[in-house]
Amino acid sequence: MVRISTGTFYDNSIQAMNQQQSALLNTQLQLSSGKQINTPADNPAGAAQIIDLTQAAGMNTQYQNNITAAQNQMSMASSVLQNITTLVQNVQSTVISANNASLNNSNRQTLATTLQQQLTQLIGLANSQDGTGNYLFSGTKGSTKPFIVTSSGVQYQGNSGQQLMQVASGRSMPTNVNGADLFMSIPNGNGYFVTSNSASNAGSGAISQGGLASPPPTPAQQGNHYTLTFSITAGVTTYTVSGTDASGVALPAASLPSANQPYTSGQTIAFNGIQFNIQGQPANGDSFNVAPSTHVPIFQTVQNLITLLNTPLPAGNSTASSNFTQQLQTAEGNLNQGLNAILTGNVALGTNLSTLTNLTATENSLNIQYQSTISQIQDTNYTSTLSLLSQEKLSLQAAMQSFTSISSLSLFNYLR
Repeated sequence: MVRISTGTFYDNSIQAMNQQQSALLNTQLQLSSGKQINTPADNPAGAAQIIDLTQAAGMNTQYQNNITAAQNQMSMASSVLQNITTLVQNVQSTVISANNASLNNSNRQTLATTLQQQLTQLIGLANSQDGTGNYLFSGTKGSTKPFIVTSSGVQYQGNSGQQLMQVASGRSMPTNVNGADLFMSIPNGNGYFVTSNSASNAGSGAISQGGLASPPPTPAQQGNHYTLTFSITAGVTTYTVSGTDASGVALPAASLPSANQPYTSGQTIAFNGIQFNIQGQPANGDSFNVAPSTHVPIFQTVQNLITLLNTPLPAGNSTASSNFTQQLQTAEGNLNQGLNAILTGNVALGTNLSTLTNLTATENSLNIQYQSTISQIQDTNYTSTLSLLSQEKLSLQAAMQSFTSISSLSLFNYLR
């Protein structure tokens, strides 16, 4: 037989009622706070899950903030590049206007003044800053003004680096295009080779910008330099092609067109995967050059045009006129290449902006999932919790009534 002392009965009863009262208070707290986990002790596993989910949601929010910052920076850069595109197209229009035989020196100088204004605008746009004062096109040197005007021309002070921003777990994205790629590393000519009149030419011949033929040049031919030398014998004009490879070694005759090719103004000249034409009448001994394309900053191209238009052109001098036309054609080719570089940079920004738009939708969806999962684990289910509260109240009331009834019993009550 187990005997329970009065003290033990009191202790056990009070402990049980305290536990029930504590459970009741906890249920009331869940109702008042709206959370079923108010301390880790309420649900250790659930509390750990909430910590992990909250951290993931916080990282996701940071990614969203990064995406917004990246979108703002890239949108601003894209807008500036659109303005630059329009400006370069205006420069091209000015060059087309200059290629007019009816213009006199004064007219060309007026166009040069227009080009000078356009160059100043171009440099200003290339030095654009974002809302925080950082330069848009200086690579990773955001606080450094990218373009400065020196006695030797416009110099680039930035670098070719890309600013990266983390926009998702394990994923970073460039948020800029650097000024070196946009404005400095511009291939001249047609992007593969550049043509020119020799300075000593006396005839009226002018060589076109040209382009690649089919089939294109082999890699071994890509660094070749060619010279077309003209001769006139008995009124018949012919040309002979000579050349050197990238190391300056003379090309074998078998790799070139045979000597004394007949010349017709405007007729296509094609060999070794390249093609071009020469308009006008070269003089005996005149020569024309074809060299691999190099890099000419777009600022230098515009400055060369300004110098060209400010230089008086002798009236009635066909040689000077052909050289002038040749230089305008070269500038037009350089501007086309420059515009392509700017458009390419803007396309890259547009592609990245599109990607960020898609990422924004993904991050928003993830954020909703995180919050939903946290809510499922943490938030109070009012229907079930109210039902539990009623049960706990009844249990506590029953326990208190039972304790009162039992504690009032005494053996002496039955011995009277």
